[in-house]
Amino acid sequence: MRALYWDEDVLYVSRGYELLRAKIEGEIVAWQTVGNYQPERWRRITSISRLGSRLFRDGFHALTRLSTDHFIAAVPKAIVTLEPGSDEFRLSHRVLRGTRPLHIASTPDGRIYWGEYFDNRHREEVHIYTSTDRGLTWNVAYTFPKGAIRHVHNIVYDNWDNCLWVLTGDDGTECRILKASFDFRNVEEVISGNQQSRAVAFVPTEDALFFSSDSPFEANHVYRLDRRGNLRKLADISSSSIYGCRVSGAIFFSTMIEPTNVNRDQHARLYGSHGGENWQSLLAWHKDIWPKGLFQFGNVLLPDGPNTSSVLALTTVAVQKDDLQTSLWRVEPILP
Repeated sequence: MRALYWDEDVLYVSRGYELLRAKIEGEIVAWQTVGNYQPERWRRITSISRLGSRLFRDGFHALTRLSTDHFIAAVPKAIVTLEPGSDEFRLSHRVLRGTRPLHIASTPDGRIYWGEYFDNRHREEVHIYTSTDRGLTWNVAYTFPKGAIRHVHNIVYDNWDNCLWVLTGDDGTECRILKASFDFRNVEEVISGNQQSRAVAFVPTEDALFFSSDSPFEANHVYRLDRRGNLRKLADISSSSIYGCRVSGAIFFSTMIEPTNVNRDQHARLYGSHGGENWQSLLAWHKDIWPKGLFQFGNVLLPDGPNTSSVLALTTVAVQKDDLQTSLWRVEPILP
């Protein structure tokens, strides 16, 4: 299973090209099938095995749910949608550049967003796509001109400021954290220009915005950006980080095992903090024996979406013993 998305206390996970959900209450979790996607025939075969799934990056990679009970997901080379009353995802957009976006964002009024994520060695223009008809059709909401960025890492909805945060990479001024209106008529550059503003994981809270850096060239850290624009480094982390989430007042970021001269740690780790000030390395998994380039970096995947439960869901991949497994952890509140 892969943990994909929280909708309050309901967790959505995938198993291959099947989407499941469960209301997380007690110790017993009863999974129900939401829908399925039918990929190409050869992917139905490769997705059966762990190594095949890892090698070909099979399955669901991102998900969001609208209040109308529409689901929009990213699978290899496509954006797919599931309508209420249906049990089969249908293709709504063919991804022509890259394999798929890293994340999909949605807003309370039903708008959906994703940004292009592809190799882009020649620094062609990069698009952010939006849908206002529940994923039926897609239009370009914003275009980064040629030479501006390499690709879009993430788009995050911020319910406190009622805005979008856009994170881009990968080098120099391509690394940006931008604040944007829903129609992208107003796009403000908040942080940019170095590897420490190269981020994927981004967690808004009422008082501040927390993010972790994703640099293969420098030591990585967790940062706090307050609502007045003041930036503060909070903690050192062992490697690049591309996933973060919030549970019961605690904030979590994970690291991946990335083969660089700086990122030498052979463990994928989970870091956590209650309130965001004091950070600890909480859990660690050692890389498995399979080559990183082909069979993926060791990583700890954290789901998107608003989580009102007291449960942390995480999926470990390319690690010893717990490869492609999802585990649930109870987060105890710190009492005054």
